[in-house]
Amino acid sequence: MANRFVLNETSYHGKGAIGEIANEIIARGFTKALVCCDPDLIKLGISKKVTDILDNADIKYDVFSDIKPNPTIENVQSGVEAFKNAQADCIVAIGGGSSMDTAKAVGIIIENPEFADVKSLEGVAPTKNKCTPIIAVPTTAGTAAEVTINYVITDAENNRKMVCVDVHDIPVVAVVDPDMMATMPKGLTAATGMDALTHAIEGYITKGAWEMSDMFHLKAIEIIAKSLRGAVNNEDEGREGMALGQYIAGMGFSNVGLGIVHSMAHPLGAVYDTPHGVANAIILPTVMEYNAEATGDKYRDIAKAMGVDGTDAMSIEDARKAAIDAVKQLSTDVGIPADLKEIVKEEDIDFLAQSAYDDACRPGNPRDTSVEEIKELYLKLM
Repeated sequence: MANRFVLNETSYHGKGAIGEIANEIIARGFTKALVCCDPDLIKLGISKKVTDILDNADIKYDVFSDIKPNPTIENVQSGVEAFKNAQADCIVAIGGGSSMDTAKAVGIIIENPEFADVKSLEGVAPTKNKCTPIIAVPTTAGTAAEVTINYVITDAENNRKMVCVDVHDIPVVAVVDPDMMATMPKGLTAATGMDALTHAIEGYITKGAWEMSDMFHLKAIEIIAKSLRGAVNNEDEGREGMALGQYIAGMGFSNVGLGIVHSMAHPLGAVYDTPHGVANAIILPTVMEYNAEATGDKYRDIAKAMGVDGTDAMSIEDARKAAIDAVKQLSTDVGIPADLKEIVKEEDIDFLAQSAYDDACRPGNPRDTSVEEIKELYLKLM
């Protein structure tokens, strides 16, 4: 079997990387951009760092900011109309997963209009054309949407998140500049950072994992474990480490899939609007315990990458416990809640469990599961 790997055509990393945005637009012959960003980035002046660069280079653009934290079908359809009205030929997506996921869906529909209902994009859609060129500029260190072939859109009518996987949606350029992430509040830094760690750990143990993806995921775990506490404290070294670590995690999981941590987190975002990173962080240790027997010796590698001493001498049971404990400790240290008591309503658990089972990430989980077992995991987390 051939293992496929899809990455950006070009990526820039490091402080000041956003200065390359104008150069890329000009070099590629684009004439007008639609800037996609959420309203908060405009209020905080973060998006202005990019639009100032466009202004200084005399690059024309319109701004589209009708984007919710968990973007909806309606947000995407509004974005499609905004792109058409702007008569743009590229998209500059600024923000976290919400802005970039919206941009991906917009870009796909512009070039594949038969999917204008958005719902038909769920799963692996049979699109024929590459999406409108996207230059992705993350402002959070977690989703890695700038380097993935995945995006998630909320079907608000049915209270569910649609996971879409499409090689045609990957941004042509990723610009990963830690200065764009420096104003993230502590809570958001912690949540997105734990999202990145979840990507790396789930990607490492997923059924589709192989040597190349393992290389990325273990390095990402190592960088994130060393950097997240410092990033939460707004230390430069921590911010720079998280910017790189989350991208490396994305390089891996985008190509091999995830598991039921994400499957269980997605319905929480759809039903309760729970921040995705928070949901992942709460669920991760419990699902790691659930998956442990199906992971061979991989938790030993995870524990070592998390900085645990003496892993080589541990029994497999002790190594597994060490990995789970290290994840729990990091989550506690950065202020993530320990359970779902304040989030989940017991009367919703049947719906949540079925939604998680139906989620596109579930088949990649290393342990085969069922609706009933997922329900038990939710109850355990309460």
